[in-house]
Amino acid sequence: MAGEGGNSEAAEKQNSVCSFDLTKLREKVRNYIDTHHYDSALFWADKIVSLSNGDVEDVYWYAQTLYLTGQYHRASKLLRTAKLDKTHSACRYLAALCHYECKEWQESLNILDMVDNNKLRSFTAPCHSESHIDTNNKEPIEHSINLLRGKIYEAMDNRNLAVECFRESLRQDVYCFEAFDLLVNHHMLSAQEERELIDSLPFALQCPEEEVELVRFLYENKVKKYNKPQNQSLPNSLCALKENLDVVVNLAERHYYNCEFRDCYKITSMVLSKDPYNSQCLPLHIAVLVELKNLKELFYLAHKLVDLYPNKPVSWFAVGCYYLLIPDNIEPGRRYLSKATSMDRVYGPAWLAFGHSFATENEHDQAMAAYFTASQLMKGCHLPILYVGLEYGLTNNSKLAERFFNQALSIAPEDPFVLHEMGVIAFQNLDWMKAHRYFKEALSKVECVSNQVMVEKWEPLLNNLGHTCRKLKRYEEALDYHRQAQVLSPQNPSTYSAIGYCYVLMGNNIMAVDYFDKALGIRRDDTFSTTMLNNVMEALMIEMSPCDDMPEDMQISKKIVFETPESNKGSLADVPSEAEADSSSIMVIEELDMDESD
Repeated sequence: MAGEGGNSEAAEKQNSVCSFDLTKLREKVRNYIDTHHYDSALFWADKIVSLSNGDVEDVYWYAQTLYLTGQYHRASKLLRTAKLDKTHSACRYLAALCHYECKEWQESLNILDMVDNNKLRSFTAPCHSESHIDTNNKEPIEHSINLLRGKIYEAMDNRNLAVECFRESLRQDVYCFEAFDLLVNHHMLSAQEERELIDSLPFALQCPEEEVELVRFLYENKVKKYNKPQNQSLPNSLCALKENLDVVVNLAERHYYNCEFRDCYKITSMVLSKDPYNSQCLPLHIAVLVELKNLKELFYLAHKLVDLYPNKPVSWFAVGCYYLLIPDNIEPGRRYLSKATSMDRVYGPAWLAFGHSFATENEHDQAMAAYFTASQLMKGCHLPILYVGLEYGLTNNSKLAERFFNQALSIAPEDPFVLHEMGVIAFQNLDWMKAHRYFKEALSKVECVSNQVMVEKWEPLLNNLGHTCRKLKRYEEALDYHRQAQVLSPQNPSTYSAIGYCYVLMGNNIMAVDYFDKALGIRRDDTFSTTMLNNVMEALMIEMSPCDDMPEDMQISKKIVFETPESNKGSLADVPSEAEADSSSIMVIEELDMDESD
């Protein structure tokens, strides 16, 4: 009896299947999907499922059309009711993806994890002639499953597991750029880990011989560019990529991190003239506009982005950066930057700018809170840690500052900015030799990419090297560094004060007067230059005879005597030097009591 019942059900099912060929209708569904007519595709996919009596592949494409029309729960319900998520990897992936789009992270993860691997298979029958589903193995979809699993873990703030999933996805398919991009752009790996990942990828096994160099170069061109200054050129075999906008933007990014802002601006402007809303170029162009203080262009770009892309974080990042450049408008800028971070929690540029908005107003605690949050979200990036160290340095907590600088140095040992700050800490700790070593190492990193004259950004490094050499009583060397800094920034009064002070220590009071006078011409309220100029002028008056014909017994001794304030008797070096506090783009060497060393 049971056998007869089963046979009757099978016969009934067979009779319900449509008698005509559905191939053309299936082709129509694919064509409508390719031409983005999703509603038409949905209508016919639904009918094909009924006509084929629930054929597995037809159900899958029906679910695809539901997904493409934003009906995520319907698509998931369709697949899970038919239990296809437990038996077919493509259906399992699509069902999990639907819940991911609804931000139901745990439900999506459960679908990926709760599966009977013994029953898991791909579509095998019936095998339609134009099938888009792999019918031989499940490996092609596995890299997508690992990629989705990594996205879910990242959304759940489990970044360690996310990294492993993205790595596995990339190893399964070296062409899966999305996994590589998430690792790099979300700063999940340090520079060293990125290089090790690229070296571990099986290019030779998965790529044709002629594509190995291409894929490897494109990935290497994407890895961290801010951890050290460097140049990179195209291999001869890939010269055809010279005009590719993606490669050109990577070149512009290297110019930016080498502090060659005008070169970077020229390239980004050219890219945006060809592709006005290039998502990779826009954050870089905004950053370089901030460095060049180009308010007019930044204002226009920000308004255009907000009008066209109000739901993208880069739009509000541009608005926030514009307000940060306007005096007394920090608070509105901070609100817009906060909005950008709420749209994308791992949007690094907005987090750093948000921290800068507090640092600009010397709100050190709030700035450090923002940088700490950024450091948790960007574990492979040393910049948030570097800025935390800077804030501790500005609050005179040199011990904690040094600890964070060492941590940043362990992540990016060749970044000249980190080396410079380590030198500043050593200078404040009165360890002149150590400071000199760090400054020289930073300078060597900068000089390796400076084809011509260094950019103004490195003027503090040269001045701080000059201060260090003066502490070591290498006066000629100190003068040389200060003069190089003067070339980069001719209107910095601290540089003239530092040169004048070096001349004082060398006994050349005439030249010292000239440079102190130049410093006061730029900044009239320069206390150090005023005090030094008065002392040197008094010394010159004592040193020079009022009249060459005056009898010797009436001449004043030519011995140089510096009169200093009562609180600083004993040495000219007791006068606090503003030249010691050279303004740096990141951190300032604080004024020190020169009596202890000069």
